[in-house]
Amino acid sequence: MPVVVMVMLSLLVAVGFSVDYTSAVTTRSNMQNALDAAVLSITTMPTTTTKADREVALQQAYVANSGQGAATLTAVDVAADGTASFKATAAYPMLTNFMGIANIKSVAIGVASAVNKTPALVQADFKVSKVSGYWNKTMTLYGTKFAQTNGQSLMKIDYNYVPYKYTYTDHNKNYTVTEPKGYGTSTVYTVNGTTQTQVQQQTCTTTGSTSPFSNPPADAIPGTTKDKNNGNKTIYFLTTCATTTYPANGAGASIDVSQMDQLYLQMDVPSGNPKVLKSNDPTTSNRLYIGASQTDMPEVETGEKVDIFTAVPCGETSYQAWEDGGNAVPAPVSNADFFYTVTGKCAFNQRPSETVMTQ
Repeated sequence: MPVVVMVMLSLLVAVGFSVDYTSAVTTRSNMQNALDAAVLSITTMPTTTTKADREVALQQAYVANSGQGAATLTAVDVAADGTASFKATAAYPMLTNFMGIANIKSVAIGVASAVNKTPALVQADFKVSKVSGYWNKTMTLYGTKFAQTNGQSLMKIDYNYVPYKYTYTDHNKNYTVTEPKGYGTSTVYTVNGTTQTQVQQQTCTTTGSTSPFSNPPADAIPGTTKDKNNGNKTIYFLTTCATTTYPANGAGASIDVSQMDQLYLQMDVPSGNPKVLKSNDPTTSNRLYIGASQTDMPEVETGEKVDIFTAVPCGETSYQAWEDGGNAVPAPVSNADFFYTVTGKCAFNQRPSETVMTQ
């Protein structure tokens, strides 16, 4: 009987220790998940937030995610280029049920989490390069703030077609020919609520001739057409575009996107088909071209959504263009009608997508 009792006690202690150990493992796993969620949540707070306020938010998020014990923010580092890192720990003295037999009243459980956050787009400068076509159109940049669902207009570019007709006389008969590509006036605005501020305007002027132009300006846009009413006579056109920024030598439309969680571009073409093109709509995004130069702009693949945050590189210029619907796609970028550049500036950003868990 004494042997049986001793064996039973040993088994009971072993089972009891196993129960406490399993409980500790489960508690530690729950604590780790809670701390991971909590440290990720504080990376979206503004850089002006103090460490003490971040730690309060960390503890609140930790508890909200069923973490036990206390969470501590051990390190916050935001570099000059916007790279950021956050480290946190959590500790909990878990009371035991069976280990008390061996005078082990509690087990200290500790977890740690760390994240790195890369710089992200905080400012985008839009500038018109060249817009053409017979159709009036408007391109708008929309942004959605953190924790909001409705997008707001941040920037708008209006294009108004100004027809140009060239009249000439041949063998005492007058002929009139319309310039085939179509040019007009493009106006760029920054938008704040209902207030629009003009920051750039490009006005294109066309001249026609029955003979080639000699010594045209380097930035002039040549064009030709055949006058079917006069034996397919070749008519030459030369278009020059003058750009004015407000203030002078300004960057164009400088848009603060640091508080935006989502960005997308929309082009409205009332006379087109389709009439509305969106960069985040996989059915129309293939009319957008994105590249590294004015001539090297691959077309977006059909069915792809475009994230403007990733489409604009840090500290570099992204060349973009839209085909407004007059031509079928896929098509070379030379068929596009709406050319512009976007220059990005990157720094610390509150968007969570640039955050990577490292511990």
